Amino acid sequence: MMQRQHKGRRVLRLALLACCLPFLTYGPPPAHGLEKYGRPLPSMDEPNHETREEEETLFGGYLLTGAFVKNPTFAARPDNTGLVGMRHMLHLETDLYKQYLTFYTDQNFFSDRTNGWITLSEWDATFAFTGVIDRFNWRLQYEHDAPLDRRGLKQAYADALVTARFQATQDFTWWRRTFPNQNLTAYAGAGWLFHNSQYFARPNNTGRALFRYVAHADLDLYKNKVVLYADTNLFTDREANNTLNPTELDWIVGIALRWKDTELAFYREEDRPLDQAGLVQKYYAVQLRFAFDVSKGAMERVGLRR
Repeated sequence: MMQRQHKGRRVLRLALLACCLPFLTYGPPPAHGLEKYGRPLPSMDEPNHETREEEETLFGGYLLTGAFVKNPTFAARPDNTGLVGMRHMLHLETDLYKQYLTFYTDQNFFSDRTNGWITLSEWDATFAFTGVIDRFNWRLQYEHDAPLDRRGLKQAYADALVTARFQATQDFTWWRRTFPNQNLTAYAGAGWLFHNSQYFARPNNTGRALFRYVAHADLDLYKNKVVLYADTNLFTDREANNTLNPTELDWIVGIALRWKDTELAFYREEDRPLDQAGLVQKYYAVQLRFAFDVSKGAMERVGLRR
C-alpha cells in the first residue's frame, strides 16, 4: 500500500511539473500556434461525484463558443493561413457500456478574423471511443481537419492514448494536510499516432507526429465554482533521428467560473517547437460553455418506467 502511495505521489508530481513546464522553461513571453482539437476541459462534475460509475448516460455533452480576444499568430486553417477570430464547438457522448466504453464526437469550427469574424474557415471533426477502468483511461480517436472557405491542406490522424488519473485529496496525505480546502485532480499519459496523414510535428507544419505525451491538472479553488486548470501536450517527430524526443510543446492555462451547467472561462494557449527555432502560435480567449446530460435512469423516472 505504501509503495503504491509513493509511486502515486511521484506520478502526480511529474504531471504537475509537466503542467508547469511552460512557465518554468519560458516564462509567460511571446508565441505563435496551437493544436486546435477539442482540448480536455475541466470536468463540470463535483470532484467526489461518482454517478458516472453508478448510472449510464444516455446522451450528454456541451456547447461551446469562444472569442480569441488577442491572437497574433494562431492560424485559422490547417495550412497556417489567416488568424482565428471565433471558435464554436459541439461535444456529444453516449455510454455504450457503463463507464467502460463511451463514444464521443467533437465538432470544432473556426472563423478567420482577417476575413470577418463570422464566416467559418476550418472544420475539425473528431470521433473516438474511450473508457475508464479504475484510475486508468484509454482512448482510440480519429481526427480530420479541413478548410471550409477554400481548397487547401487537410490533416488527419488516428491515435491511441492511455492516461492515469489521480485525485490528491483522496490519494495523498501530504496534499490534504497542506491544502485542506482545495481539491486537485490530475492525469498524465502517452499516446501513439498509428495513422498520420499530414498531421505535423511542429507548429510550422514540418515533420509528422508519432508519439504524444500529455498531462492535465484541475485545481478546485472554491467548491467547483472556481477552477484553475492547465494542460500540456507534447509531440515527437517520426521523421527525426530520435522519435522519442519531443519536438513540439502545446500548453494551455486558464480559469473557469461555473454556475450550475454554465461555465465562463478565460485562458491562454501557446504552441512552440522544442528542437529548433520556428513559428510559435499563441492566443488569449474567453469562452462560454453549456453542459447537458440525460441519464437512462432519469428517462425512466420521468415517465418511461411504469
